[in-house]
Amino acid sequence: MSETKKQDSSVQEADGNLVSGPRSGATTTRGIRIEVRSEFLPERSSVKDGSYLFLYHVRISNVGSETAQLLSREWIITNADGEVERVKGGGVIGEYPVLPPGGSFEYTSYCPLKTAVGSMQGSYQMVTAGGERFDALIAPFTLAVPNALN
Repeated sequence: MSETKKQDSSVQEADGNLVSGPRSGATTTRGIRIEVRSEFLPERSSVKDGSYLFLYHVRISNVGSETAQLLSREWIITNADGEVERVKGGGVIGEYPVLPPGGSFEYTSYCPLKTAVGSMQGSYQMVTAGGERFDALIAPFTLAVPNALN
């Protein structure tokens, strides 16, 4: 799974909020709000070879009252065949963002699948300024080729 930092306004409404729907998810844990939106990339996929590439755009916002830093991530990726892959690592896209109250961080990354449909969910391990660690949950969201789901 490769990662790049980039702003993708096509997944945002005019007010800046990420659009909700089957290919998106949002959750808040201890004041850390995580919004995710996925998109199929046909130009970087090969349906005949069973190779599907999806991008996902993440916004992490601190809607709470204490500063928190992202330390690591864990993704649970499931394809349509029921195969599960766990991806763990430090930070996101090589960064360990510090989020003061009202602060946010956005990035875009990619996920390859061998099926036209799958899902992702997971967590970010965070630490408060006082040293308390907690997992900010990432709500499940769908990775799907358009029209693959009814």
